[in-house]
Amino acid sequence: MPSPHDFNPALTNWDGLHGLPRFNAIDDGDFAAAFDAALAVHEREIDEIAGNSDAPTFDNTVTALEIAGDALSRVSALFWSKAGAHTNDVIQALEREISPKMSRHYSKIGMNAALFARIDTLWENRESLGLTLEQKRVLERHWKGFVKSGAKLEKAEQEKLAAIDERLAGLGTQFGQNVLADENAWALVLSDGAELDGLPEFLRDAMAAAARERGEEGKYAVTLSRSVIEPFLTFSERRDLREQAFKAWVARGANGGETDNRSVIKETLALRQQVASLLGYGNFAELKLDNTMAKTADAVNGLLKAVWARAVKRAGEEEIDIATLIAEEGRNHEVMPWDWRHYAEKIRTRKFDFSEAELKPYLQLEKIIDACFDVANRLFGIRAIEMKGVPAYHPDVRVFEIRDRDDRLVALFLGDYFARSSKRSGAWMSSLQSQHKLELKNGRHGELPIIYNVCNFAKPAEGKPALLSLDDARTLFHEFGHALHGMLSNVTYPSVSGTGVSRDFVELPSQLYEHWLTVPAILKEYAVHFETGEPMPQKLLDKVLAARTFNAGFNTVEFTSSALVDMAFHTREVVEDPMAVQAEVLAEIGMPKSIVMRHATPHFQHIFSGGYSAGYYSYMWSEVLDADAFAAFEETGDAFNREMARKLKENIYSVGGSVDPEDAYKAFRGKLPSPDAMLVKKGLSTFEELTGSDA
Repeated sequence: MPSPHDFNPALTNWDGLHGLPRFNAIDDGDFAAAFDAALAVHEREIDEIAGNSDAPTFDNTVTALEIAGDALSRVSALFWSKAGAHTNDVIQALEREISPKMSRHYSKIGMNAALFARIDTLWENRESLGLTLEQKRVLERHWKGFVKSGAKLEKAEQEKLAAIDERLAGLGTQFGQNVLADENAWALVLSDGAELDGLPEFLRDAMAAAARERGEEGKYAVTLSRSVIEPFLTFSERRDLREQAFKAWVARGANGGETDNRSVIKETLALRQQVASLLGYGNFAELKLDNTMAKTADAVNGLLKAVWARAVKRAGEEEIDIATLIAEEGRNHEVMPWDWRHYAEKIRTRKFDFSEAELKPYLQLEKIIDACFDVANRLFGIRAIEMKGVPAYHPDVRVFEIRDRDDRLVALFLGDYFARSSKRSGAWMSSLQSQHKLELKNGRHGELPIIYNVCNFAKPAEGKPALLSLDDARTLFHEFGHALHGMLSNVTYPSVSGTGVSRDFVELPSQLYEHWLTVPAILKEYAVHFETGEPMPQKLLDKVLAARTFNAGFNTVEFTSSALVDMAFHTREVVEDPMAVQAEVLAEIGMPKSIVMRHATPHFQHIFSGGYSAGYYSYMWSEVLDADAFAAFEETGDAFNREMARKLKENIYSVGGSVDPEDAYKAFRGKLPSPDAMLVKKGLSTFEELTGSDA
């Protein structure tokens, strides 16, 4: 560890509850010195491993690499949690500085010739080393990581690659900060009266809170937070205001000036192609898909285009229904993107005799959190105990102990649920500390996973409960599924812990967990009215379950178009004009004028600042797996079947990347799936259509 005199020791000496950091002892200004000290220590540790005069062994090289950089890992985990969930000018300035600095640091490690020689020797002799399966996976991960970091390149090429990686790190930071700046800079402030026509009370409360945050007491603000903008587009009767808000939402990152991302995108794509070429790949997608289940861009595009054909057909049918309703209302405008959610909600209300506003009083945030924990208890035998008064990085963040059936502490979980201007949009899971069983240099033996979920739900007015939409509730279950992947991890080595799996497998535990939200037993117990405490009426519950695939065409078109554009960007050697490529792809696939990409290119953070480049498809790839995996429970007639839950925990949630994902899935299910169950689940096909059966 660096000397505590060099920086605030609270950044690396985590002596709070069960090893939690003492967040209240850390100041934003502490990070710069801590990074400098921790980087220097890690560099010395790497030099010691590379310069070891003993012949390379798994322990003195690979295990040593696994435990090196402990101080840097701790400082980084704290800093990046703040940068994403509670940023400010100080943090953002350091983020712009530290991103390229970290890139330089890891490029230097990846191109350390003496260190790679040791790894390469072990790789060449791996079959004679008596390694366990997990050790083989860890060695393979390190060897491939070095190769993709340029370890086999000539010195001049290594220097070029390092410079490119450093620039890409800076561009990714700039992209994300630009989107956040655009989101914070825009708000549509409304007064009481006709401007609020159609808006339910829960949305008015959220908009009033957003207005207060902006100094507009007594007014209502439409913001670009998804938890506000989507319900506004759904319920507002004012088409002119819906159009205004929608256009601001989709313009994030493309408003001109300093926050415009279009030049960032062009440079990013060009540099990524240079990286691929230097490493011997035809394009960046080949590089990124090399260690995934999909393997090739053809396999990815094959799945996406097969689903696209069904999705766009279904969306066309949905659009006809919307156009018919518009005409019934005596209007003569065509269906535009700012109309879709509004009229789809009216159609759902008519078709299934319930509305989102009717459903929302039964979906209290507190109850859905309890439902998440209960499902985990029923499946995996763990329970959550909230630790009141434990400080975190923001007053809204809640801390929970996670204990098993024997009352053994297995993890700490932090929940950060409400939107705020200091938080980037979206929802995600991350870790302050990953589970492993290695002994560290400071005497710690193994590490307890410390996992956190970040969401952006609208914060309610004082004294009122937070009410969720069904999509919000799914998001909460989704992110907790990721959290379980981290908390249930049971591996020896940090690099394969928890979510340390291939990109197109990492969404399986999260998307699978979503299924349990709508298990009738869970909805009956936890979907209770926030005022009366009465459970959701059976009649409404039946309608909710019947409507699960409503608007499936729209939802799938939104997603699939984004995934196809992502693949187009990363399979082309030259992209002169990214926006022209986006337009070209959308025209080629027949994108409906009434729907836009879920993430248009200038604010597509998944692929330009979030690690999903050439990987956005992975949500659908995992959806094929999760539909089949939940079918395994359905086939038993018990959504909480103990034997299936045991196999799920042992083969999916606990093994991390210590097992090949195909082998892990087959150990759970006995086979790899086809897309059929996914198509049926999404409502894009029926079993009869897929089998040709009339039964």
